[in-house]
Amino acid sequence: MDSTPSAPPSEPTGADHRRGLFKPGDQVQLTDAKGRMSTITLQAGKQYHTHKGSFEHDELIGSPEGVVVKTSGGNEYLALRPLLSDFVLSMPRGAAVVYPKDAGQIVQMADIFPGARVVEAGVGSGALTCSLLRAVGDSGSVHSYERREEFAEIAAKNVRSFFGAEHPAWELTIGDLAEKLVDEEVDRVVLDMLAPWDCVDAVAKALVPGGVIVCYVATTTQLSRTVETLRTHGAFTEPQPWESMVRGWHVEGLAVRPDHRMIGHTGFLVTARRLADGVTPPVRRRRPSKGAYAADYAAEGATPAAGSVADPEFNEDGTVTSSVARRVLP
Repeated sequence: MDSTPSAPPSEPTGADHRRGLFKPGDQVQLTDAKGRMSTITLQAGKQYHTHKGSFEHDELIGSPEGVVVKTSGGNEYLALRPLLSDFVLSMPRGAAVVYPKDAGQIVQMADIFPGARVVEAGVGSGALTCSLLRAVGDSGSVHSYERREEFAEIAAKNVRSFFGAEHPAWELTIGDLAEKLVDEEVDRVVLDMLAPWDCVDAVAKALVPGGVIVCYVATTTQLSRTVETLRTHGAFTEPQPWESMVRGWHVEGLAVRPDHRMIGHTGFLVTARRLADGVTPPVRRRRPSKGAYAADYAAEGATPAAGSVADPEFNEDGTVTSSVARRVLP
């Protein structure tokens, strides 16, 4: 059997859909004078109809990006290929999508690099998957796990639609990551799911030393449990949680002010890195705030971080002392 590796494609998957003259099968984003956008897929001989007339797709086929097309009613549209951020916000959805501001931070803060071996749990509608596949390229791999088959079908269609073909680096498995994870020596793991703490043990076995886990959660209770699980597991560095908010600005002449609307809270992100086997995490020097681990919190099984500096207001078993409990609890 010939074991010679096949020649790499002339250009990365999907690149031919991102540049050059418009051709049949390309997606085109049309923007009118009021900034309203709609997306069409070019087909020879087809028409695009609006309430102010129509135009032929053939008018765009063979044209460069950035042209203006006019309908029979005189309405003008600027024609451009949609950016990934545009595609994500307009694509068909099953589950909620990871917003571009969060997807960008996941790629950056998790250090998703070309050729990386990435595992994703919770594929949703495929928005984050497109960003991950772009980052790893054809030489990397993204193995996505999705528990719900209907979401997996929508995600597969969206990924195929964005790249224009099946992506050679992508594998999609229907099932629970905690039960079905078969990947070994993974560089990065992205968990976008309801209970990421249930998968920490499985992730620790698959991640290589120095590998990054990033979790995307929606609520503070999920954030707290995710951070505490990573902190007390023993195989990860101190978890780093954060959120981001994006505010646009109105700039017109001397009228320079923040927009009245902004993209506020969408979710929390948490990252941590895999330690080498048998290594004890460095001692956490920051003392917890008074009442951070009150009696009702400790009753649920949460304790101060393993290896943290002894706090005289905690018992030896890690539970809070009665004096602190009286100050914190009613």
